[in-house]
Amino acid sequence: MNILVLGAAGGVGRLIVGQALARGHKVTAFVRDPGKADLQKATVVRGNVLDIQALSNALPSQEAVVYAIGVKSTGPTTLFSQSTQLLLTAMEQQQVKRLVCITGIGAGETKGHGGFLYDHVIFPLFTRNRYADKELQEQLIRQSNLDWTIVRPAPFSEGKPSAPFQVLSEVGNAVLRKVSRAEVASFVLGELEARQHVRKILFVGHEH
Repeated sequence: MNILVLGAAGGVGRLIVGQALARGHKVTAFVRDPGKADLQKATVVRGNVLDIQALSNALPSQEAVVYAIGVKSTGPTTLFSQSTQLLLTAMEQQQVKRLVCITGIGAGETKGHGGFLYDHVIFPLFTRNRYADKELQEQLIRQSNLDWTIVRPAPFSEGKPSAPFQVLSEVGNAVLRKVSRAEVASFVLGELEARQHVRKILFVGHEH
């Protein structure tokens, strides 16, 4: 499969690139600064996700797009919604239908379901602003005509979990406290290959 990865130099994006190549896929890594990331045998495209022409130029021959962009700042942002609007337009113009977008815990029904530390410390102090924009991002994706899947990972933790990996389409009373970046990368690629959850929003991770 030909896969375009946005945010390919980030923590999850880099793992998606590596795992996709190991699984025999052809990967195009869309990054602002190719010099900051070791992207192995991927085709590297320099570009800004707020440049619709750059996005359009990267899309021909692609069969799927993975949106794995993150931000480090804690202040207000519109990066997610703005870049997604441009991406959706470009994908429709280039007739690329498959999109898997990684958002996270704090979007939609997952708010308040990440455990005490995340819900009462990390979210209000550090991630609240980015999830305000990710709400808009998810709304744009849901309203599109694409074959989309939205993946909301639990808080990232590289420690070994003691509970099974869960994939939830209904949050209910579930609390998922951790997931590794490698697990999210593997899940995203599995979803691209199997297409089990098209037009669904999924909460993924471990209880502990």
